[in-house]
Amino acid sequence: MVVAVTDPVDARLLAALAELGKVAVHELAAKVGMDPREVAYRLVALSGSGLPLLVGVESDPNGLRAALAAARPAPPPAYPAQGAASGVPSGAYNVPSGRYQVQAPPPPAQGTPSGRYAPPAPQRPQVDPVISTWGPPQTASWARGDQRQAAPPRRTGRVGDSLATQGLEGEQLTVQLLEVQDPADFLFSAAGYRLEPGERAVVVHTETSNRGAVPFVSLPDNYLELITAEGKAIAKAPVSLTSRPPYKIGVRPGETTGGHTVYVLPEATRIVRLRWSPRPEPDERTLTWSLEE
Repeated sequence: MVVAVTDPVDARLLAALAELGKVAVHELAAKVGMDPREVAYRLVALSGSGLPLLVGVESDPNGLRAALAAARPAPPPAYPAQGAASGVPSGAYNVPSGRYQVQAPPPPAQGTPSGRYAPPAPQRPQVDPVISTWGPPQTASWARGDQRQAAPPRRTGRVGDSLATQGLEGEQLTVQLLEVQDPADFLFSAAGYRLEPGERAVVVHTETSNRGAVPFVSLPDNYLELITAEGKAIAKAPVSLTSRPPYKIGVRPGETTGGHTVYVLPEATRIVRLRWSPRPEPDERTLTWSLEE
C-alpha cells in the first residue's frame, strides 16, 4: 500500500531524507532549515503512518548509567520505631537528645472542663475605621491596587517596528521587520531559480535580537509566515538567494542577527500580514505585522 504525503513540510523532509539515506536528526534539520525538535516529532509521526522509515536513537550505555546513578536520590534517614520497643510511650516522638526540643502543650485554661483545651480567640487586626477595604476616601486604590499594573508587551506592528517576545525556553527576543519586497521575481531568477507560470516570489528581511541570557538555538525564521486575506498561512520556501543571505541557526545572548526569507505563492494572492511564532501553532508569544497600507 502506498501512503500519500500531503503535508508540504513532511514532503520536504522525506525528499531530503531520501537523498541522504541515513542521517542524524540534527543534521537533517540543519539541511532543511528546521528546528531539530520539530523534525524529530514529524519523523516519528511519519514512521507510524506506514512509511518505510525507521527513527532510531544511539547512546553511550556507560555514560547513561553514570548519569542515572548521579541523579538517584539518597535513601531517607532511618528513625527508631515508636512504641514500647524504643522505650517511648505510644504516641510520643522519639527525638535524639540535644537536637530538638518538644514543647508540652499549654495547660488547660481556668474555667474549662478537664480534658479539653480551649485555645485563645485569635486577635483581629486593628482596622482604621476610615480606611476600609474600599480604600481611603476620595481615592481609587480599591480598584487599581497599591501599584499601577505594567502594560502588556505589544505583539502587533507595521513594517519597521520591533516587537518583543519569548522563545520556547524563555529566551528574551526582539524581532524587527525591516523590508518586504513584493514581488521579488528578479531576485529569485538572479539566484538561478525559475518560477512556474502564475507564481510570484516575495522576500522578507528581518532582524532578531537576543536580549536575555538564554541562547536561542533554532532558525529565527523557522515559523515566519505570510498570512493571506483569507487567513491562510504561507510557509517559507526552502531556497536561499545569493544577493540576500538567509538566517543562520541560533542567536547568542546579546547578539543581533539578520536574514532574508523567501516565499513562493500564486501571483493573484493578496497578503495582508506577516506572522512570527516560536512553534508551528500561534500562541500568546506570536508576533504580527500588518502589510496593508
